[in-house]
Amino acid sequence: MMKQTATLQAQSIFSVRMEKTKVSAKDIRAAAEYLRAGDRVLLSGHIYTARDAAHKRLVSSLENGESLPFPLKDAVIYYTGPTPAKNGLAVGSSGPTTSSRMDIFTPTLLLNGLSAMIGKGERSEDVIQSIKENRAIYFCAVGGAGALYSKNIKSCEVIAYPELGCESIKRFFVEDMPLIVAVDAFGTNIFNLQRDL
Repeated sequence: MMKQTATLQAQSIFSVRMEKTKVSAKDIRAAAEYLRAGDRVLLSGHIYTARDAAHKRLVSSLENGESLPFPLKDAVIYYTGPTPAKNGLAVGSSGPTTSSRMDIFTPTLLLNGLSAMIGKGERSEDVIQSIKENRAIYFCAVGGAGALYSKNIKSCEVIAYPELGCESIKRFFVEDMPLIVAVDAFGTNIFNLQRDL
């Protein structure tokens, strides 16, 4: 009975906002004012890929006063390392990487203008506080759905650190990429909402 009650409560949390909101990557700051944890979105526009090795280099560049390979202000970073393209697609499988691997670097990037991140799993309290202070958003993508996400990626260009292979920084153009708001600009964390049931 308790399990059934918890399931109904979980359904009620998500059923309030079951519709998917179309969001442009260039308008994330404006969207942050109305998007809430649990909202489902379809993201379109230019985003960048970076995993831990690239993050380390980005933060090092900032600390040394060096220019970055892309403008960080209002940028969206997807934590992924896509496989080679095939079947006429822009990339191969492009699923999300565990976001906690980037936690040590994220507050610095947010402080310098990053507006949103896409990954999977929970974030540290320091990252959540930084998301709130900088009015940013953390989106979750579905783990294990890399082949499906590749269909939403319409173009891919390596723009930095090609020696990192699949972990080089790439510029994607995505269309209607399905995501869920995991931590909103007010610090509400979907993982905590589930625990509170």
